Amino acid sequence: MQTVRLLIDTLRQTDKADYFQNISHDRKVLQTFVCNYEENMESFDFSRNLSIPDLFAIRLKETGKLIGIILICEKKETSCEIGYGIGSAYWDKGYVTEATERFLEYCFCERGLETVYASYFPGNEASKRVMEKCGMTYSHYVEKEFTYLGMERDLIYYAIKREDFLKNRKRKMTFQRTADR
Repeated sequence: MQTVRLLIDTLRQTDKADYFQNISHDRKVLQTFVCNYEENMESFDFSRNLSIPDLFAIRLKETGKLIGIILICEKKETSCEIGYGIGSAYWDKGYVTEATERFLEYCFCERGLETVYASYFPGNEASKRVMEKCGMTYSHYVEKEFTYLGMERDLIYYAIKREDFLKNRKRKMTFQRTADR
């Protein structure tokens, strides 16, 4: 999969250092994305990440460097939950929105799903904005869904249905054609 600036593809053994730096060792990321903190790369067991189905690398197209990840966290018959994490050095550049829009297209058009969910911790306004920019709308709130970093964590869920995604995509394409004239 690709976008204007990104490649979204299979995680590779050669991604270990970038994954460590941008995900597992970035304490800012740990506040927004559920994963284990790794103190040093030597003891980092990257192989478990390579075996996670539907876990993809988000790479800069220009360099191929892994800057984040996006995945299907939980899949049901016609729906799934997605998650994403990106190194804090790459925050506020639109990369996550760009990757998520393409990943939604993958979920709906290539995987044939009907509904896609995503969630964020209360207070993570950046993740909320990504979901809204991608056309997702509020679905529900779950209090104390699980314990993470020693705290019971609430989650706010957003969702989008395939028909709404396709309408939004068509509207964006029409708007882009009009702007290009």
